[in-house]
Amino acid sequence: MPEHPPVTTRHTKATNTLQPDAPAEMTGENNPSDIPREMTLESLVNLTGEMEHLNELVMLHVEKSGGFTCTAAYFTLVTPILDMLEVEIRFRYRDGMTREEMKCIIRNWIDKEITEIQPGTACCGKKGSE
Repeated sequence: MPEHPPVTTRHTKATNTLQPDAPAEMTGENNPSDIPREMTLESLVNLTGEMEHLNELVMLHVEKSGGFTCTAAYFTLVTPILDMLEVEIRFRYRDGMTREEMKCIIRNWIDKEITEIQPGTACCGKKGSE
């Protein structure tokens, strides 16, 4: 199996940015609204320190699919994952969120997705009322 490219959104929707209502510059750790305006998904995942965790999810999907043969196949696999994460962030984001609150949204979504894909976990394959 070839080495996979790093998880990034550069090869997907380059003009699609997340636009929370916060100042354009970083305002500091203790500010109640420290998420910069118009961030890409990649920037937001980096800001929250969840890139390695997201990569873990991507690798589980790569393993489950049996690998990939080229970069295009890799991005065909990764793009829906990134799109679903973006939808989750857009749904859960509220004005004035802190970086830690955003980290929790991203971390919890990734954890849920990992739990669903890993074989032998209690929630795997369940649909409807679990």
